Amino acid sequence: MSETKQMIAIPLRNAAEGLSLFGPQDKFLRLIQQETEAVIHSRDAEIVVEGQADEVRSLAQLFDTLLQLIRSGLQLGERDVRYAWELARELKADQLLALFQGEITTTFRGKPIVPKTLGQRHYVTTIRKKDIVFGIGPAGTGKTYLAVVSAVAALKEGRVKRILLTRPAVEAGESLGFLPGDLQEKVDPYLRPLYDALNDVLGPDGVAKALERGLIEIAPLAYMRGRTLDDSFVILDEAQNTTGEQMKMFLTRLGFGSHMVITGDVTQIDLPKGKKSGLIEAQRILKDIPEIGIVYFSEQDVVRHALVQKIIVAYNKDDESNP
Repeated sequence: MSETKQMIAIPLRNAAEGLSLFGPQDKFLRLIQQETEAVIHSRDAEIVVEGQADEVRSLAQLFDTLLQLIRSGLQLGERDVRYAWELARELKADQLLALFQGEITTTFRGKPIVPKTLGQRHYVTTIRKKDIVFGIGPAGTGKTYLAVVSAVAALKEGRVKRILLTRPAVEAGESLGFLPGDLQEKVDPYLRPLYDALNDVLGPDGVAKALERGLIEIAPLAYMRGRTLDDSFVILDEAQNTTGEQMKMFLTRLGFGSHMVITGDVTQIDLPKGKKSGLIEAQRILKDIPEIGIVYFSEQDVVRHALVQKIIVAYNKDDESNP
């Protein structure tokens, strides 16, 4: 690290900006201060940063970016600050400004839905550009949520006529026969995360109406066999639990004017021993087809509680040391 000391002052327009920047009870400031040896304090209408030149440069970009986001009306959360600091260390925090302007659609309450990480933005952009996209990565990276949001946006814009959501029901051996109730009641427990994302975007009433009118169909993977899906946005969730045969069957359902998004986490395979994951196989077989997008998420893209990111990192380290 450079030994050159530096001091920089970042002006604030008013006291409210300082409160938003530092967080409730200075929570965000403490979070940043724990990660740096530089000294950060506020005086009058400015923030003063003192320390090694490279750290001061990173912190200056961090605070400048966060202030611009606050001035654009964004209410900062702990996750936003943590992620901005990770990027600022590599002097990439300014990329967040474009990130938070890339609205995909709005929730049923009118709140804009935007990607929260650069990895998520790349995923959403790839979904818009390519007919088949794989989203592969750990839990909490928004793979399923953003796929559903993109599907609803495509439906609203008239780019597709319906949305079809599916998952392999591994725990029930795809038969589902022993569960009580009709088909919808049988598959609901396996498809709950898809409903949660839909409810967020369309609202419970909107989802019920769309299901009733056939604009949205939710079914287990076994029911895809023999169908050709035209003008549809099809999402296969938890794809790591498909077999090679199921994955091939699903991918070959693609019809004219349709899009497919396949999401999964290759570290959470629930298939019986001896069965190969169709998702792992598909990555290998299809990687050289330019019209197919394969997007990999990392722990940096986790948008759940900060501890989730640390848990994933710890498990990854353990896997590397005990293959």
